Amino acid sequence: MLKIENARYKISDYKVFIIDSLIINQGNSVAFVGRNGSGKSILVNILAGEQPLLSGNVINEFKSIAHISFEQLQKLIDDEWKRNNTDMLSEGEDDTGLTTAQIIQENRVDEVLCQQLAEQFGIAHLLSRRFKYLSTGETRKALICRVLMTQPDLLILDEPFDGLDVLSRENLAERLSYLAKQGMTIVLVLNRFNEIPAFVENIGVLADCQLLKIGKKATILDDATIKQLADLENIQNMALPEADEPPVELANELDRVILNNGFIRYDDKVIINGLSWRVKANQNWQIVGPNGAGKSTLLSLITGDHPQGYSNDLTLFGRKRGSGETIWDIKRHIGYVSSSLHLDYRVSSSVKNVLLSGYFDSIGIYQATSDRQDKLADQWLQLLGLQKQANDPFQSLSWGQQRLVLIARALVKHPTLLILDEPLQGLDQLNRELVKRWIDRLINDGHTQLLFVSHHAEDAPKCITHRLTFVPVFDHSYQYKLEQLN
Repeated sequence: MLKIENARYKISDYKVFIIDSLIINQGNSVAFVGRNGSGKSILVNILAGEQPLLSGNVINEFKSIAHISFEQLQKLIDDEWKRNNTDMLSEGEDDTGLTTAQIIQENRVDEVLCQQLAEQFGIAHLLSRRFKYLSTGETRKALICRVLMTQPDLLILDEPFDGLDVLSRENLAERLSYLAKQGMTIVLVLNRFNEIPAFVENIGVLADCQLLKIGKKATILDDATIKQLADLENIQNMALPEADEPPVELANELDRVILNNGFIRYDDKVIINGLSWRVKANQNWQIVGPNGAGKSTLLSLITGDHPQGYSNDLTLFGRKRGSGETIWDIKRHIGYVSSSLHLDYRVSSSVKNVLLSGYFDSIGIYQATSDRQDKLADQWLQLLGLQKQANDPFQSLSWGQQRLVLIARALVKHPTLLILDEPLQGLDQLNRELVKRWIDRLINDGHTQLLFVSHHAEDAPKCITHRLTFVPVFDHSYQYKLEQLN
């Protein structure tokens, strides 16, 4: 049993997390749901016994506690890239880093159990691959296998479904249901009410670093859903801050992206094979497909970040790759956010400077900003509700708040092409709706077009006109389906 009464936990010198009463018995399954900044990550630390207790009573009889989070994933990937001390290897340079199997077995070596778990989560074919090269969804699955290797009696999962495609989410929910039936105590910390699995018995609601209520699922869901719907009424008529300068307008007859017979290979692994794709003016594309299909790789070709872009027949904004354009010629047309960008934003920077870096397409600020840019950044911070945190370190924000800032960073210049790769990961229901409204407003009111990747069909903004689907065929290869939506 874990029992907490009249507890106050230290967050900072001026802020505490409050739990008046919480009991989790052996074999219970509980989901805690809250908005970004409500204290979900702090609660994970509390349940894991890692948050300083100021006052109150805690009885924790669980012997083996395991938990996973976005932050743990970020640290693992950081550590793996640091083994080379560079994110880009020169030709002929030896690559290093742990394989997926080594990451899974880092705390307990058991080849048989590792193979079993990998098969259950559909990543057995990735066990020999370097962990740092996995897609976002694949790394999530590997991390879950890693904690299950220790066979804990209390398992705490912070946003376990984010970054997983539909089948993977269903597979994970079934696996967790099985573990619950075997007597494992499971705690889920979630943003999405609709991701609470059927086997979960109880729900706790968090707000402003306090456990407001906890009870049976049906009772709490009714309350929380009504509150969410009421909150959404407050953002119907919002407006976005203006661009720093008039956005670049391209002629309607000019195709934004032309890729002919695209091909990408890593060693002996073919990621993209024979994809021909054209993005015309006024088209907004959703890109869907399973984890590891190559969606993020495709986007990195367009942003200019993928080295194999020069070996492909690729034309962006009317200029063929390799015709003398610079990376900045490409990026000035683009606003971009992804899980990899989030993981890469490791520089020491204030919240406001992260926003301002969107004007310069850089990670960090390395030149003077204008008065107008400063003023517009303040307007974005007000829209985000982060005015008071403007000068705080970016890394001091919760993961969801960081993601909101990075999304705003992609929007600030009202780009010609807005590229959003799983942008809503880590966001609660209200903030997901808020971001979708930002996107639709930007598309409807200006000259921006959208390329949008998401595993959740309901996450697609209303402006989507076309869809590119990665369709699995055999031996982990894919065909490509291009369609115009009604």
